[in-house]
Amino acid sequence: MNFTEYIVSDYKVMLGKPIIKGTRITVELVLKKLSEGASTLDLIEMYPNLSENQIRACLEYASLVVSQELVLPE
Repeated sequence: MNFTEYIVSDYKVMLGKPIIKGTRITVELVLKKLSEGASTLDLIEMYPNLSENQIRACLEYASLVVSQELVLPE
């Protein structure tokens, strides 16, 4: 999967935060809901326009961002 098919960033929408293309749903919101215990099906019920692929794209995006973080030594 290529998350760029589903995730975009535009300074005119949600101050440039990464969002699911064609929505105002941020990657941050999807990750927050998942971290609180929501399932993919729960998210789709809450946001009927979401698809499983879009949710997976959020996870892929987050994985890429974290993998590129620089960890500073203590």
